[in-house]
Amino acid sequence: MANNILRHLALIMDGNGRWAKRRGLIRTRGHERGAEVIRDITKYCAEHDTIETLTLYAFSTENWKRPKYEVDFLMRLLDRWLEKELPTYHKFGAKFETIGNIEVFSPKLQRRIAMVKEETKHYTNVTQIMALNYGSREEIVRAVSRLNRKGEEVTEESLSRELDSPYSDIDLLIRTSGEQRISNFLMWQISYAELFFTDTLWPDFTPRELEQIIAQFIDRDRRFGGV
Repeated sequence: MANNILRHLALIMDGNGRWAKRRGLIRTRGHERGAEVIRDITKYCAEHDTIETLTLYAFSTENWKRPKYEVDFLMRLLDRWLEKELPTYHKFGAKFETIGNIEVFSPKLQRRIAMVKEETKHYTNVTQIMALNYGSREEIVRAVSRLNRKGEEVTEESLSRELDSPYSDIDLLIRTSGEQRISNFLMWQISYAELFFTDTLWPDFTPRELEQIIAQFIDRDRRFGGV
């Protein structure tokens, strides 16, 4: 009987806009509610016996195509959220990290991100990684470019070291909202991840549903290409 250990969990947090639309609200209200769910899921992971890393798809390189008012709101929301949630990181013993190119963000938001990273760098209950202005194809291209500049051979090992995330491969990837695609997220790191898709919209996703999915993950037969 399988008894898989979940160390690295990744979440594609999808469905904020549809959640708001179904309630007759503007899309930004869905993003606000979705941000609150992050706190509950992070708390669950910080208290879980085996989860070491939680990676969240927060803003993709493709999200810049959204209406400017929505993009501007998301940037302000992230800044406010990090300011407000810093005590929560302290409370849960959660380390904050990011992947993706944040150099395009405003200096103010970059300073906020750097401050929260510095304030939480010593915590070990869980590492919460936010993928910000992140795209897996771009990540791989940047990693190969760095290796070429260094004159290093491109191998699986060297490329893995140059990726944005130095953490372990993904064990379990969950996407909410009923969509069943990867959307350019951690394509290298999910090579042997178990994939789960739930119809639940992200603002309605709960630690209880996460727990149920993890229970299924534990019993899955992971062969990693073997028999």
